[in-house]
Amino acid sequence: MLADEIEDLDTTTPDSADTGIAETSADSLNSASEVSNDDIDNAQAESNAKDSDTEDTTAKDQRSKKTNSRKHKKPQKPNKFKASLARLSQFIKASAAPILTSKFAQLLISAAVALHKLWKKRPKCPYTLYVVVMALIDAAAVTFIQWGMYSEPKYDDPNAVDNTTKILNSVNGQVTRFVTQMWLEDKLNWLLNFLALGMVYLVLVFVINRFWVATAVFAITMSVYAVANSIKIILRNEPILPSDLSFLSSGNGGEITSFIPKSSQALVDGTITMLIWLTVICLILQFVDGRRCVIPFHWWRPFRNVKTIIGNVTRIIAAAMSITLLCSFTWTLSVPGAWGYEWAKSWGDAPQLWNAEGDAANNGPIINFLRLTHPKIMDKPEGYSQETMEELAKKYSSEANQINGTRANNLTDNTVIMILSESFSDPTRVPGIALAEDPMPNIRALKETTTSGLMLSPGFGGGTANIEYQSLTGLDLALFDDSMQSMYQELVPHQKNPFAWNQIWNAEYGKSGSVAFHSCYKNMYLRDVNYKKFGFNKFYTLDSKPAITHQDRTDNSPYVNDAASYQNIIDQLNKEEHPQFLQLVTMQNHMPYDNWYFNNQFEQANVTENLNDYERGQINTYAKGVSITDQATIDFLNQLNAMDKPITVIFYGDHLPGSYQTAAADKNNTLALHQTDYFIWSNQASASAGVKLDASNTAYTSPNYFMEMAAEHMNAKVSPYLAFLTQTRTDIPALERLVIGAGGAYLDQNGNAIKRKALSKQAKNTLHDYKLIQYDMTAGKGYLNDTNFFTVK
Repeated sequence: MLADEIEDLDTTTPDSADTGIAETSADSLNSASEVSNDDIDNAQAESNAKDSDTEDTTAKDQRSKKTNSRKHKKPQKPNKFKASLARLSQFIKASAAPILTSKFAQLLISAAVALHKLWKKRPKCPYTLYVVVMALIDAAAVTFIQWGMYSEPKYDDPNAVDNTTKILNSVNGQVTRFVTQMWLEDKLNWLLNFLALGMVYLVLVFVINRFWVATAVFAITMSVYAVANSIKIILRNEPILPSDLSFLSSGNGGEITSFIPKSSQALVDGTITMLIWLTVICLILQFVDGRRCVIPFHWWRPFRNVKTIIGNVTRIIAAAMSITLLCSFTWTLSVPGAWGYEWAKSWGDAPQLWNAEGDAANNGPIINFLRLTHPKIMDKPEGYSQETMEELAKKYSSEANQINGTRANNLTDNTVIMILSESFSDPTRVPGIALAEDPMPNIRALKETTTSGLMLSPGFGGGTANIEYQSLTGLDLALFDDSMQSMYQELVPHQKNPFAWNQIWNAEYGKSGSVAFHSCYKNMYLRDVNYKKFGFNKFYTLDSKPAITHQDRTDNSPYVNDAASYQNIIDQLNKEEHPQFLQLVTMQNHMPYDNWYFNNQFEQANVTENLNDYERGQINTYAKGVSITDQATIDFLNQLNAMDKPITVIFYGDHLPGSYQTAAADKNNTLALHQTDYFIWSNQASASAGVKLDASNTAYTSPNYFMEMAAEHMNAKVSPYLAFLTQTRTDIPALERLVIGAGGAYLDQNGNAIKRKALSKQAKNTLHDYKLIQYDMTAGKGYLNDTNFFTVK
């Protein structure tokens, strides 16, 4: 009878529910309790008799219908299982009767009916409440994300600065100014970010169609973004970019969390706690809210009535329109003249694409992120055509023939090892840093005896893959559109046959001509995908199959040390008899620098003044890492010298670490903080052993020139492409995308920054050729692939 009572609760209307309970008769309960075992047996016997009669009748019918059948079905035996179930049911009813007739049970049933009535009548949250909540959550998200763009200022003499200035320059002051500038300066950047983020929120609401669930998803996503953005600003002076999402899609989330500095751990923990509470509250509200869906929608029986059809169509249209609006705005935000670009501009947006940090700080991280979601590779240069590219191929083929007439060697006669030494640079060149001990005496002495100098880097604290891309391809970041932030993530994966220098060795020795190593994980910056496209035969990492053999760490450092990285190269050299192109990216000096090393002499040798404890500790750890690299590199070169095969090494640091926060605060130090050390060296078995090119021509360079310089260092014959880079380096010794104004930085032979307008006519013509070539190789038709432009004779 309990099941009957529950069924009555489900089927009766609210007005008749109490009546149904009242009409539960004691007679029926008593009759249930008076059922005896004899009655059950008699009922079962009668049932069996009836079943037997039914079976006989069925048999007769079958005999009348199937007169030709020789055999007839036997009568079915009584179903003992059903009989047992029937007896069990009667027993349960008899046992439950006293309980159901008790006052307590009747009270519980009445309470259940009352709760059921209240649940059916629970109020629906009004749409106005949804709008208010959306506005508050959206505003909080925009402000929280913007807060992560700022840091507390540091003053040489805090007493010399008045309190008002300190308040305005504080993080809270900068956030307040960003919000209030819509009233004070007629700049609507905060409101623009609010509306852009509101588009994202709206998409979630209409797609999920559960307001409180969509709110929880939005809050979690935006909070994670805000915290990650804040941490990246601290570590790399760069906001989160769309290309960074490939770390998550490639399964590198665990590696990213290992980069969280200790100073940000409290923020991470607090955000997690806040999100847990917010999620719980949203789920409760979704359960309590009588409006189950934002827009009534039914998956099953979608055409059962007019109201259902209207609701379904409305929901689909709302979701489609919100997605279309967001995609359209994002797609046109980075295109001058398009509606998204012009609308944002009218609200105060002033793009600074050459400086992602500045763009995010001034225009808002949301607008900066959406702007870079649909990057443009580069503008089509004036005069680009098949005829033009064929003429350029002939022009530089002629120059290559002239150069080759004076050279006796071939590039592929040597094994070339290109080493990107993570964050390697001379700490003593950083303005304001004073060390009582030289952290790199061996490499400093080596640079005096071999081709060497300083490399202009577009990165500070990060951007490794961009520098690596330029070194491997000869292309330059400065010529790409400013919205193109990461070639490894935004360009190479979409190319069919991208060019890289290792292909010269592949053409000579087949697939075994080139091998790559990285002392971290293969999916970082999508290297595994990109290296395959470049044509590397193998790519060895911590998680490759097989993995790199040598993975030793130093003291408490989490990264493979340089000595182990170099040993993997030695092993590869011993595997092959013929020359190879070997690519190595190290990890030893990767940030963060958390006091890893025992007996660090730079804790005493760092005599720099005006550093806080955190920055001083970071620099001390980094300086010790440079010292370890210095010794490991010389030991490696000594091993190469003992080998009876010609080997040339291209060694360079990709960027300075982001630990020099005090120096970075002074804009006058920008150029100094974007110069790293490099050298090109050949062992004793090489024909170019002991060669040192004219220092006046090699003192300053950029990574796109490394292979061209190595060819000159080895006195090796060149392709038309290398001949072109020779001409370009002569006219423009170094060029990069830097925060020294839009369009990049150009250095003369003395390392002085010059503006593009100040370039000579010859340099401007060469720069135009560079744009034509780079456009054809990346965004154009690839006309050069049908010529001998990349062929080395």
